Amino acid sequence: MTLNRKSPRGNPLLFIQGNEACVYGAIHAGCNFFAGYPITPSTEITEGMSVNLPGIGGTFMQMEDEIASIAAIIGASAAGAVSMTATSGPGFSLMQENIGYAYMVQLPIVIINVQRGGPSTGLPTMLSQADTMQARWGTHGDYTAIVLTASSVQEAYNVTIRAFQIADRFSTPVIVLLDELIGHMREKVELTMINNKNPVRRKLPEVPPEWYFPYKNTLDMVSHPAPFGEGFRYNITGLIHDKAGFPSSVEHEVINRMEFLRNKIMQHCQEIWDYREFYTEDAKYLIIAYGSAARAARGAIETLRNMRIKGGLIELKTVWPFPYLPISKIAEKAKSKIIFVAENNMGQLVHPVNEIFSNSVKVFNINRFDGHAIDPYEIVDMVKENIYA
Repeated sequence: MTLNRKSPRGNPLLFIQGNEACVYGAIHAGCNFFAGYPITPSTEITEGMSVNLPGIGGTFMQMEDEIASIAAIIGASAAGAVSMTATSGPGFSLMQENIGYAYMVQLPIVIINVQRGGPSTGLPTMLSQADTMQARWGTHGDYTAIVLTASSVQEAYNVTIRAFQIADRFSTPVIVLLDELIGHMREKVELTMINNKNPVRRKLPEVPPEWYFPYKNTLDMVSHPAPFGEGFRYNITGLIHDKAGFPSSVEHEVINRMEFLRNKIMQHCQEIWDYREFYTEDAKYLIIAYGSAARAARGAIETLRNMRIKGGLIELKTVWPFPYLPISKIAEKAKSKIIFVAENNMGQLVHPVNEIFSNSVKVFNINRFDGHAIDPYEIVDMVKENIYA
């Protein structure tokens, strides 16, 4: 739905859902392949990609299920496509094994998970943030996830573009973790990348095929496997492998591969971390949240400030790797001794927060998991109850 006007920068302004914003973000980022299976509350993304991709020469495939969907986008990425899928809780569960495969073979893909209540089919049309830990720990083995999120429809557009850029930069899966409220609410969005001059494009190696090793160690620890069909022949396997891609169980090669996969992300955290601060300079009490819970927390902070209670908010845009260093520095600078974690689940994000502060700071949960959004006054009441206790 168009607002029939443009921003001061000349960009189109639309009044759209968060899910629709993801579609525009993917197209403007350079996505040219989508495979998916409709599932509430992410279906509008699948529908939008089916309408928009063919018109720009891209490929849309509706698969028989979510296992086939993620297998298809991994295969497309191996062939050089810029690929994505979208799903929700049950479908995200089905994708976990192949997320691990994409991580091991170092292929860039984007997965958008618009969270719904669970377990099982749970609350298909209602709000949840209960996949927070699954997004980090869902697949088996030691691995390091990159998970981004948004708390507005504009941010859903922006973060989808960033997800493709990061997936390409680190040649790894990137998960965009939304929730039903953000996916289905409508807000004004400025399409800032509609004439993107630098969309994501898979690049060919700068060495001749006979010199090429797809998983050779590099200075920044990032390998970029060449697209199949371009003359760069190599083996691809989910087994731990050597620099040529062939399976290996040699001790030093196993250790090297596992550390390489971790370090290419963990040693670039400063590049990946993203967050916003509200009133943290003098905050005696901090709230940490993401997504729709962060929207409620912003309202709560304003109310607390009007009550002369110095609250502050750290609104996460990167959930994993968890921004432990910025959070600890903000809390130390503000000399905050009480932190609240607001989330639409029974308590997941609170665990890495507790790991940061151990017993040096009191950490309290603010949870809602009945399918409805947290109310700002729930946060206000919880803050008042615990700071005056």
